[in-house]
Amino acid sequence: MPSGMPPFSASAGIGLKAQHMSAILEGRPALGFLEIHAENYMGDGGAPHRWLSALAEHYPLSVHGVGLSLGSDQPLDIEHLDKLARVVERYRPRLVSEHLAWSVMDGHYLNDLLPIPYDEESLGVVASHVDQVQEHLGRTILVENPAVYVAFDSSLAEPQFLAELVGRTGCGLLLDVNNIYVSHRNVGLETAGYLDALPRGAVGEIHLAGHHVRTIGNAEIRIDDHGSPVCAEVWDLYRQAVARFGAVPALIERDSDIPPLEELLKEVETANRIRREEEARHVPAA
Repeated sequence: MPSGMPPFSASAGIGLKAQHMSAILEGRPALGFLEIHAENYMGDGGAPHRWLSALAEHYPLSVHGVGLSLGSDQPLDIEHLDKLARVVERYRPRLVSEHLAWSVMDGHYLNDLLPIPYDEESLGVVASHVDQVQEHLGRTILVENPAVYVAFDSSLAEPQFLAELVGRTGCGLLLDVNNIYVSHRNVGLETAGYLDALPRGAVGEIHLAGHHVRTIGNAEIRIDDHGSPVCAEVWDLYRQAVARFGAVPALIERDSDIPPLEELLKEVETANRIRREEEARHVPAA
């Protein structure tokens, strides 16, 4: 267990990968925080915990879950929730987040984050689950907007659904700007006005990632695989997000085709440069 959690700085962070642990611990690069996937640390001990405990002495942590299935119409898996609670208690992260998706059916975990329709019934289910998670953990969580590949006939637009969820539960939002772009290109998600529809103070973290473009017949589909650098269009959305929400913690996600640490640090610096430029643009006149 870390003896004391370092404060968040304005610098962007990265998702922690095993191949980078030694270099980070030895070189101490200027990172605002490290993010872990909760499910990778639900065991009781071993090398992952030894490395993470050492790194947590120097970097604040964010815990990102992928298995709670907030959008499932079935009860939450209490055993999984208990394991998440133990990770949170052990490392006392600054942020805890989960996805607006479902991935469990009849006790079987699916290797995907599946979308939900945006309507009152789904909103009630997700809100109830978020309330349960926050009560169980004794803290507010952030809920991440999804990457969408199938469009439902929904009565609420995605940002309105998220805003309603914040209003009902008091949760925060993890704004994944790559997911906004992927959904825009795949199913026509409207980006104009998306950011303005979200409560300004609700966004507690921003994710930045690359995606894969696949051609099927005459159609292109963008797959949120976190396997490439952030593209120019996503950087532009990030700039707009910083202008609206301020210098909230930003994360460079890379979960496949993991590059050397130096490449990720270049993207961290790009995120930091954009943040500094937007901060300078919005400084009130003296």
